[in-house]
Amino acid sequence: MSDCCITLIKIVPEDFEPFRALTENEQVMAKITERPLTEEEARRKFDDMLQNSGLDPQLGSFRVIEKESSKLVGFAKLEITPEHREEAELGFMLEPEFWGRGLGGEIARILLDVARSHPRLKRVWANIDPENAASRKILLNNGFVSEKKGVIDGLPSEIFGLSV
Repeated sequence: MSDCCITLIKIVPEDFEPFRALTENEQVMAKITERPLTEEEARRKFDDMLQNSGLDPQLGSFRVIEKESSKLVGFAKLEITPEHREEAELGFMLEPEFWGRGLGGEIARILLDVARSHPRLKRVWANIDPENAASRKILLNNGFVSEKKGVIDGLPSEIFGLSV
């Protein structure tokens, strides 16, 4: 999957180290879990991502690569669960050097194109920190609607949804 300047490639076991490094970054994790993950937490999360990516050839977790430099931009997901195969969660986390360049919006557009062409998906949703103005703007610009604010897993959350 690619667009003008990035490519999304399904994760493989060798992607753990760059994933772990990103999840240890305080700046990155401030709006995701409010704290860096331990190596053990990152390993559990990554293993879940790998397993989830096996549920559907088009869906799962992806490394995001900048085409021009081949640099890792971050990770993205369009994930279903075994229990909910008609709706997928959209999400991404980027290396800080790539913030503010419109790549979050590009990732969302690529993944929404996948969702709209998928024969089984009916809905895409996203969970963000309500204080994350950049993610809120990306979701609203792509047609998502705020559905619920609250606390999930002890963290402030806002759920956005979109029918596809």
